Amino acid sequence: MPNRSISPFETFLMLTLIVFWGSSFVVVKIVLGEGLTPIAIATFRFLIAGGLFLVALFFNKNRNHHYSLTVERNDLPRLVFLALTGVTFFFAAQYTGIELAGPSVAVIFVCLLAPILITVLSARIFKERLRTKQILGIGLGATGTFIVIVGGSLTLQLNRDFIFGSLILLLTPILWAAYSLMGKKTIEKYDPFLIVAYVNMLGGLLLIPLFLAENSAGQVLAMGIGSWMAILYLSLTCSLLGYYIWFYVLKKAGPSITSSFLFAEPLITGLLAVTLIGEQITPSLIAGGLIIFLGVYLITRN
Repeated sequence: MPNRSISPFETFLMLTLIVFWGSSFVVVKIVLGEGLTPIAIATFRFLIAGGLFLVALFFNKNRNHHYSLTVERNDLPRLVFLALTGVTFFFAAQYTGIELAGPSVAVIFVCLLAPILITVLSARIFKERLRTKQILGIGLGATGTFIVIVGGSLTLQLNRDFIFGSLILLLTPILWAAYSLMGKKTIEKYDPFLIVAYVNMLGGLLLIPLFLAENSAGQVLAMGIGSWMAILYLSLTCSLLGYYIWFYVLKKAGPSITSSFLFAEPLITGLLAVTLIGEQITPSLIAGGLIIFLGVYLITRN
């Protein structure tokens, strides 16, 4: 897909999207403070999002009778894999990491480490030779990650929750890389929004066994209106509207311009975390995040 110039309206849409996605880490932290578990939040977010996506698919079908809602049977295992890596396990790990290590660490690992890992795995799978600057970028990414974890743990006086949460968050770029590489051919074969809709629906359903296993139904029954509104916010803005905006601008402006906006997401999360929940942004977090960002820049720069 070629890159084109981006219009002021499309720029506004992407800035809105980055606010949606960047704020989600802080919103989750706030809801966790109300006593809900990470699994419960993820389960109800994606069950609601799945219902919204289902309505959207039928709306697309009603508007365009030629729009296909079916996938081939041999692609169903791939959809399950995408749902597990892109939703079920990914958000279970992300939300648990937010609870233990905080939203700022989570957004750095999720948004900045994933492109590095995808580059490494792509080179391994497709037998591509990494350039010198890409190897340097990978080294910077690993260095920045070490600084974030070790520096944060020392600042927090060897807080075990922080270390454990950071290690859990390291699973998120691995899961997202697996999701991205497996989903590439699937999205080329079908309408991307159709696949994202099915992944959200399946991912929510596959979270139900984890929710039942942790036996947190009592907490859900005691949820206040504020917690339900927060989960609805995550479902509507970060899932349904978020992907509508993403694919709309992606089609209009191309992948490079659209993806470049994602680098602002950690900044949005950090500002909101400091403003809304009083999170302390340590020097090691800033330094590590900037080093990881530089590594991502070297890897993804043409």
